[in-house]
Amino acid sequence: MTSNPRPVLFVSAENCENHSDQVSFLKGWSVNAVDGIQNARRTIKENKYNVGLIHLEQSDGNGISDAEALIHENSAIEWVLLTNNECLKQHKFCKLIREGCYDFYTLPFNSTAESSLQSTLGHAYGMASLNSENTIESYDDYEMVGTSQQMLSLFASIRKVASVDASVLITGESGTGKELIARAIHERSARNNELFIAVNCGAIPENLIQSELFGHEKGAFTGAHQLKIGQIEAADGGTLLLDEIGDLPLTLQVNLLRFLQEQAIQRVGATSEIGVNVRVLAATHVDLDLAVSEGRFREDLLYRLNVLQVQSPALREREQDIELLARFFFNRFKPEGNNRLKGFSNSALIAIEQYQWPGNVRELINRIRRAIVMSEGRMISTTDLGLGNSGPPDSCSVISLDQARQDAEQNAIISALRYCRNNMTKSAKVLGVSRVTLYRMIEKYQLGKIPDDR
Repeated sequence: MTSNPRPVLFVSAENCENHSDQVSFLKGWSVNAVDGIQNARRTIKENKYNVGLIHLEQSDGNGISDAEALIHENSAIEWVLLTNNECLKQHKFCKLIREGCYDFYTLPFNSTAESSLQSTLGHAYGMASLNSENTIESYDDYEMVGTSQQMLSLFASIRKVASVDASVLITGESGTGKELIARAIHERSARNNELFIAVNCGAIPENLIQSELFGHEKGAFTGAHQLKIGQIEAADGGTLLLDEIGDLPLTLQVNLLRFLQEQAIQRVGATSEIGVNVRVLAATHVDLDLAVSEGRFREDLLYRLNVLQVQSPALREREQDIELLARFFFNRFKPEGNNRLKGFSNSALIAIEQYQWPGNVRELINRIRRAIVMSEGRMISTTDLGLGNSGPPDSCSVISLDQARQDAEQNAIISALRYCRNNMTKSAKVLGVSRVTLYRMIEKYQLGKIPDDR
C-alpha cells in the first residue's frame, strides 16, 4: 500500500450540483473536487491524475458532449462515470461509457457499491500507472507488469543488482518470468550495449552441452567439421543467462565452476585456454539447497552462482496484480480476436481472482490469448478461459495448501499433455519447463499416456 493518499479528480459536470461528499468514504484517496469541465481542464494541466470521477446525471444541454471531450482529451486518465438508472436508458450515455470510461456506477451509493468503487479505482489507478517506470519493465517486446509490493520490491532489487557485476541467482517457479528478470538486469547494467545470451541447460542433450557452452575445435570429435564458438565465448563482454541451471549434469558443473573461478574456457579438443569477460546470471525453479543435500548439485558451484539472489514471486502471491495483468494482456492481444470483444465478464474476473495459477504469468497469458481467439461473444467467459470449475472448494473438502499445489501442478501437466497430444517437447514448452523436468514430473505423479479427448 502507498503511504500517501492517491489523488483522484472528482468532476461535477456543468449544471450539476457538486456531490463530492458522496465519495468522502474513499479511504487512501485525496479527492480533488472541481465544478465544471473547464475547471477540470485547468486542474488537469496543473496536476497529474491517474484516475478521475465524472458526476453526470442530466442528459440535456451540453453535459454529455463536454464530458466526452474531456475524456478524449485526457485519455491517459482512467475515468469512472457516476450517473443514474434513467440516464443509462439513453444511447448517448451508454456510448460515452462504452467508448471512454473504465467503469460506471449508479447513484445513490449503498455499502456494496462503496466497496466496489474503492476496488475499481484501485484497479484503474494501476492500469493508468502501467507506463510508469515503477510499474512496468519492457525488454524486447516482453513486459513485467505489477503494482503489488512484491513487484515494486522486485523492480528495486533489479536496479540494485544491475549496478554491480557479480553473479546473480534468480529463483522462482516456472512461468514467473525469470528470463525477463535476467534481461532487465542486463539492460540496466554497464554491459547493456553488449550481447545478452540465454542458454536453457535443461533443453540441450547431455552429450552436446559441453560443446554448446564451451565450443569445440575442428576435428575434436566425429562430426566436428568446423570450429564452433560456444555460448560463453560468444557472450564475451556481455551477459550470459544459464537458465534451468538445476538441470545441468554434474559432469558439466565441474567445468562451469572452473570457468567461474578462472574466467577462462577451453574448447573441446583445444590445448589452451581462452580468457572471457562475461557476467553470469543463473535461473532455476529447483530448490538448489535440496539438490546439494541430495548430491545432485555441487555446493561450491552454488556458492559461486549465488553471490546475489533475486526471487521471482509466484502469481498467486501477487493477488493485487492478477486482474491488472489480465486486463493488460487482454488489451495487448485483443487485435487477435473478434472486433466485438470488449473485456471480461464478471464471473470470468471472479474465476481469474480465485484460480491458483500453477503456471503463473505464462499460463495467464496462454489462457487469455486462447480465450480472445476462441470467444464468440462480447465478453470473455469462464468457459473461454477454461476456468469453469475454479470456484472455492466445498467447506467439507478442505485440503492442505501443499496438496492443493500438487493437485494444481498435476492437473496442469495433464492438461498440457492432452492439449499437445502427448508431444513432450510441445508440452514442456507450454508448461515452461525443460523436457527433463517434465519427465521427472510425469514420473513423480506416475502419469501414463494421457488420452486425447479432442
